[in-house]
Amino acid sequence: MSLPSFARYPPTNLLKQLLPEELEACFDSWLLLIRQYLLLPQNIFVSKVRKDTSLTDFLVSYMREMSTSAYGQANYTEKGRELRSKAFLLAHRTLTDVANVPSQLLDVAFAEDLCVLYGKSTALKALLGKVWGAVDMEAVSPSFASRKMSLIEALDASRKKPAPKVDAMLLRTVAILKTSFYYAQFLMAGSDFIDALNTTYSHVAEDLQKKIVTTAYLCLISLLEPAKPRVSTLIDQMYGLKSNASGNSLLEALCSSTPFLSRVRSQLSGPDAARAQPLMAQLDVFENRLDGKLKKITKSKVDKGKAKSSEAFGHGALGNVHVHRSSQISQLQDLFPNLGTAFIIKLLDEYDDDPEQVTAHLLDDILPPHLKEADRTEDIPQMTHVETPEKTFDLAPRATPPPSPAPKAASTRRTIFDGDDFSRLAISPSQVHYGRKTDESKTADTLLAASASTSNKAAILSALAAFDSDDDERDDTYDVEDVGGTVDSALPGTSDDTMDAAALKQEAHEETLWQAWKMSPELFGRDAATRRSQARAGLRNDTGWTDEAIEGWATMLQREPQRLKRLEAKFSLASGAQQRGLQRTAWREQSPAGSRTATEDEEEADPDDRDREGGSASFRGRGRGRGRGGNRRGGGGDNAPGGGTTTEFLARRRKDASKSSRANHNRRDQRARKMARGAAGFAG
Repeated sequence: MSLPSFARYPPTNLLKQLLPEELEACFDSWLLLIRQYLLLPQNIFVSKVRKDTSLTDFLVSYMREMSTSAYGQANYTEKGRELRSKAFLLAHRTLTDVANVPSQLLDVAFAEDLCVLYGKSTALKALLGKVWGAVDMEAVSPSFASRKMSLIEALDASRKKPAPKVDAMLLRTVAILKTSFYYAQFLMAGSDFIDALNTTYSHVAEDLQKKIVTTAYLCLISLLEPAKPRVSTLIDQMYGLKSNASGNSLLEALCSSTPFLSRVRSQLSGPDAARAQPLMAQLDVFENRLDGKLKKITKSKVDKGKAKSSEAFGHGALGNVHVHRSSQISQLQDLFPNLGTAFIIKLLDEYDDDPEQVTAHLLDDILPPHLKEADRTEDIPQMTHVETPEKTFDLAPRATPPPSPAPKAASTRRTIFDGDDFSRLAISPSQVHYGRKTDESKTADTLLAASASTSNKAAILSALAAFDSDDDERDDTYDVEDVGGTVDSALPGTSDDTMDAAALKQEAHEETLWQAWKMSPELFGRDAATRRSQARAGLRNDTGWTDEAIEGWATMLQREPQRLKRLEAKFSLASGAQQRGLQRTAWREQSPAGSRTATEDEEEADPDDRDREGGSASFRGRGRGRGRGGNRRGGGGDNAPGGGTTTEFLARRRKDASKSSRANHNRRDQRARKMARGAAGFAG
């Protein structure tokens, strides 16, 4: 079954003459036919497109009327919106599936219509990139080169007299530049197009200047696209604009009203950045030329339900829009005619009524999420002006000031006790008491004897009967008082007999080792021959110690001379009897060194000195003449600080210990003792 041909989309003047029923019937026919074409297999669809040109004519006529006619955009119905989406799907399949696409669909005018109508669609950007990305633009269609020449000629003509045609051409060019950067790079091939924009900028009106700035910005930024960068061409174009810059130049407007420099600065790197550095330094002075300060970072505002009154300034425009904002809306609609009034107001609210920032963010398509999802064609509903009654002020003079309003009565606080005897002060003072009231007449016996507490009494008595008073008592079976004797609580092995036996055993081992040391110190050597000797084996058997313990005992004996003296005094007495060393219990003065006491130094200094101290009086007494005894002046003792023996040093220290508190009384008493000894010696 062959499909019928498409009817061309009617122009606006004919569309207005159709009745709504007729228009709905046309929409139904187009929709049904497009669905059938989209369901065809690829080979049949390609053959239909080649043989039947009605499909191409319908797409071209529909896109042209919908992109240029305000009537077509303002009268969208449900079926009209469906036809809009289906027409795009049909154009998309025609451009992608057909090898030899009809020339009308490759024309620059059809591309402009698509971008004006479907500029927000990401599928259109991918489609144009697929169609234009692999080949040269002039190879796609020669209409691109002719459109570029017509743009240059129109810009040159607008310098002499106003040309409304230039505005429409630039608007359609901006639409396609925002959708595909390939077309922008095609326009930037060579310097003729950017030179035409630069020379025309200073000779046209302000509205046309804004369109020229927008066009130049999109063309220059397209050279930084990561998919196909042309940084060298961009730097050349910038140097060309700088060389031709005058007082009111296009380059200055680009730097001051668009984020051109920041985009270039963020994407340049390597040798290109070094090449552009001098130029960027010169252009920094223009970046903030308009307001003299950096543009503040905009933040999304939270809707708090607050807004200005519609007549806050005494006049209005566009319903409830202020007249100053209406001028900003008209400026933005000149650049973006497809945007609705309500959407532009939302943009101005978002960016603090700054049209330059709104323009830059729209061109870069960087809007907050709540604005991206908003309807861009939304308009403000037309509101009839409501006459508000004028406020009248009574300025007639008065003899006295008007009475002030009566103060509002304070609210009183009420509780559940309001109205009782206590709050009405009807209670007797004898009934008032602090804290819990006690009745002295009630005791435990009276409470138990009361008839009302019979059940409580039975419960208490049953609990007392079940209570065993011996449950919580401590078991005193083996207490000392009950047993009648003492209980040995000492730990095993810690009795006095056990400890004395261990001490005696240790002392016997020390004596064995001492005797062996006195006879042969070489017996404690660490070499292997000594350890294997029979004498060492005997020591191990007698003491039960290991070789390491025996050798360690000898090492410590060599390191501690005092210990050597103590063992010698202990095990080498003349009588041969062994005596356990007893520690003195007298108070010992701390030595200046802080480690040993003076008494210990005296005891361990020399056993012979200690014997002489308690023995013959001839050594302690004064000899003939003023000198000391010969034994004191000899060199037999260890040298003490300041000269003399250790015993003399200790004696001097004992004499001077309490000299500050008792002066020389000790010296006097000592002299009396010496005199008594001398008298006793003469008497003997």
